Amino acid sequence: MSTVYINSAACISVQDTLHENFLQGLTTRYDIQILKAVEPNYKEFIPPAMSRRMSKTVKMSSVASQYALKEAGIEQPDAIIVGTGMGCSQDSEKFLKNVIDNNEEFLTPTYFIQSTHNTVAGQIALGLQCHAYNFTYVNTSSSLEFSMLDAKLQINDDEAENVLVGSTDEQTERTMQLYCLNNTIKKPEDLPVDLLQSKTDGVIWGEGSSFFVLGKNKTESSYAQLKDIQISNTVELNEVQQYIGKFLAKNNLTFGEVDVVILGFSGDATSDKYYTETMDLFPDSALLYYKHLSGEFNTASGFSMFMASHILKDQQIPEAMMINTVKKDTIKNVLLYNHLLGSDHSLVLLEKV
Repeated sequence: MSTVYINSAACISVQDTLHENFLQGLTTRYDIQILKAVEPNYKEFIPPAMSRRMSKTVKMSSVASQYALKEAGIEQPDAIIVGTGMGCSQDSEKFLKNVIDNNEEFLTPTYFIQSTHNTVAGQIALGLQCHAYNFTYVNTSSSLEFSMLDAKLQINDDEAENVLVGSTDEQTERTMQLYCLNNTIKKPEDLPVDLLQSKTDGVIWGEGSSFFVLGKNKTESSYAQLKDIQISNTVELNEVQQYIGKFLAKNNLTFGEVDVVILGFSGDATSDKYYTETMDLFPDSALLYYKHLSGEFNTASGFSMFMASHILKDQQIPEAMMINTVKKDTIKNVLLYNHLLGSDHSLVLLEKV
C-alpha cells in the first residue's frame, strides 16, 4: 500500500487560523454558548456577485480549499471529497421558511437547489472546472474521517495522486435555538465552564471549514503521513480502552510509542467520560484537547486534524492545548480520538514525515 501524505492544511475556524502566526494568538471563550468563525474578506477570493448567492459554509469552504490547493501547488486535484454533518443548513432554513411564509405556493427553487449537502463539493469543482471524482460524506461527527478514508483508498488503489479533502459546518439561527431547547448547547447558567472539569451536560457550539490535500508523493510542504483511520458508530464506555488498544496493535504500536494524544473534550460531562478513560492508557504521552479553541460541531475533528498536522510539522505543542505537562523532544506518532456526544467514534493515526 502506498504511503499517503498530508501535503497541505488550511482552516477557517473560531480562531484566526488563516493567519500565518495563528498559534501565537489562540484565544479561549468559556462564557459564551455559541462561537462564531473568524471569516476572511471574501471579496479577495470570490467575485461579489457570486458571493451574495453563497451560504456561509460554501464561502468558507471555497476559501479554505483555495488555500490548501495553493500550498500544495496543485491546480487540478484528481478528486474532491467533502465531509459535512449539517450541509448547507442556512439555505435549508431559508427554503423551509419560504414554504411556510408563502403557504407552499410560488416558491423559488434557488434555496432548495443550494441546500443540498453536496453543494460545497460541487461549487469547488465548478470554480476549478474540475470534472474528476466528486463526493460528499454526511456521517455526523465522522464525516471528515470517512472522506479521508475514501481519499486514502483512492491513492492506495492508484486511482488518484492528489485528493482535495475537506470538512465544513455552519451555524444557523433556528438550529441553534433548537439545540438550546434540547440542551445540546449548555445552558447560560452553566457558563463559564472549564471543559476539563465540567459537571454539566451540553457543549459550547462552534463552526468552521478545514481542507487538506492528500498526496501519494512527499513534497516540501508535507505535514504528516496519514497512517490509519478507524470509525465505529457505537462503543461502550467499558470497551473504549480495548477499542483503542486493538487499533494501535493493528498498526504495530504500543501505548508508550504514541507521543501525542489529541482528545475531543467538549464539556459534556456524560460523554467526556470516554476521553477520561482514554487518558489512563497514555501516562507517558502528551495529552491535548482542542474544543475550547474550536467549539463542538459535527466536523470539529477537522480543526484537530489541522492542529495535529502543524504539531508534527513544527514539532511544537501549543500550550493552550495541553492537559498534562508531558513534553516530547521528538514527536513521531499522533493519535486523534473524537466522538459527538458519545456516538460516531473515530481514531486517526498520523506519523511524522
